[in-house]
Amino acid sequence: MIGVILAFDGVPVDGSFYRDVVGLAQRSPGWLDTAVTLWSAYGLAVFAVLMVLGWWRARRSGAAAAVTALAVPVVVVLAYGVDAVLKLVVREDRPCQALRVRTLEACPAPGDWSFPSNHAAIAAAAAVGLLFVSRRLGTVACAAAVAMAGSRVWVGVHYPHDVLTGLMVGGLIAFASMLAVRRGSSALAPRVAASAPLRPLLSAS
Repeated sequence: MIGVILAFDGVPVDGSFYRDVVGLAQRSPGWLDTAVTLWSAYGLAVFAVLMVLGWWRARRSGAAAAVTALAVPVVVVLAYGVDAVLKLVVREDRPCQALRVRTLEACPAPGDWSFPSNHAAIAAAAAVGLLFVSRRLGTVACAAAVAMAGSRVWVGVHYPHDVLTGLMVGGLIAFASMLAVRRGSSALAPRVAASAPLRPLLSAS
């Protein structure tokens, strides 16, 4: 309960650290700020590409592996939904509204709540889900998820605790969901294969 109360006003949690990060961004080279801003805005597309690649490769390993890969985007949507509900419950103002600082990205309008970070939750869910599909792709996605979380603070739209919580929410939901999917993938694969429209999704042939 205490954590939720504090989250309504994120300034006492890590507002000073947020100021330090935003200040550093203002003093950094333009090319770095541009790169981080572009990643913050469009980087989630990389996770979509990694999920497609993971599914494409999983088809060669059998129907059960393909079902596991196909579950990743579903799990990401689930994590996003839970994160969005938490936003509505906590209703924390964006740090750029509370602290009135200059930021690289335009400050979202009031009512576009800050806690937890949707970007971080989506990235973490995709990364953890991909670990169940391919350790190599999952490792790349985990590094990208951390970069995504950091970029959201750098551009000024989230407190550090927003992105850390988003990573936890997305990661935990994905881990629990993908465990269940992996346990049931062998039984689920024949059912999916029985559907003519879905059958091509499970095999490379």
